[in-house]
Amino acid sequence: MTSHRTTTGPHPSAAGDRTRAGAAFAPGLGPVIGWVDGRPVPYALLEQRVAGLRKGPLSAALPRPGTAEARQLARWQTQVILTEVLCETTAKALGLSPVDGPPLDRLAAVELGSINAAAYNGSPWVRALFEHLAAEATIPAEWRPRQSSRPSTATHFVRHRLFPDRTSAARATLHDLAPLGDVDLASLPTALAEAIAHHPEGALIGPVQDALGWHVAAATRSRQPRSPRTTESPPATHPSAQEKEGEAAQPMSNRPQRPHAAARPSPTDLLQAARRRTFARRLDELRAAKLDLVPGLEHPGDPRQPDNHHKH
Repeated sequence: MTSHRTTTGPHPSAAGDRTRAGAAFAPGLGPVIGWVDGRPVPYALLEQRVAGLRKGPLSAALPRPGTAEARQLARWQTQVILTEVLCETTAKALGLSPVDGPPLDRLAAVELGSINAAAYNGSPWVRALFEHLAAEATIPAEWRPRQSSRPSTATHFVRHRLFPDRTSAARATLHDLAPLGDVDLASLPTALAEAIAHHPEGALIGPVQDALGWHVAAATRSRQPRSPRTTESPPATHPSAQEKEGEAAQPMSNRPQRPHAAARPSPTDLLQAARRRTFARRLDELRAAKLDLVPGLEHPGDPRQPDNHHKH
């Protein structure tokens, strides 16, 4: 959980649904839910967000106003709103443009966290900052499958494209790459060859810069043709006639399952997970530096606020 700075002042009942009593105020603006880089964020945004929920299709599932659960809902919505404002302010300062896109799937939402995911789904500015901050993410070494220590002389099937600038290269996908065919890594630019050697097969690699420009590539090892089976080779991997007869006598649901390799996340899945982790960490850093919270509207998981407790 990320902790943010909390302004001093009276503990507000503004964390509830219906009242602003005790909320922090900004001159000329009135009650606020916090400050983003010194800029006050009006309490009216929270009122509008909660009112919209209470008029929506999920209203029956919401907690009753005035309860601890309702105050927690207001705290959660406050963090979503402040995240949206923080990302919009930061993205505009960086000269980024808003980005449209589909909502996150369930796994991605879990990896980002509920507040970040809600902000991502609700704001094109959050998506814009995500693309910017996650552009340099790489798959952590501990996530990569262990490579054999034996030197490989296999060639690689490489897809590649050269871009004139980093921005356009960072937006590239696998569909933007053109096939180079089976190539020896030694024939590629050194920086690109080293990047390919240190990434899992099939992963989107780059942007990698050298004197030519910005490279983006993906590579898989070329499969060597299998040597023909000789008549002396024992059919060790094939079931015997007795085994086949035994299996045929059993219903499909009762047949023993042969062991198989456990499914592993693809390189693309690992890279996307790394991008989400990078964004979440960078966003936490921005919150710590630029957000000031109002007492009573802290993060719902903050142990210092009175409604963060478990009942058994």
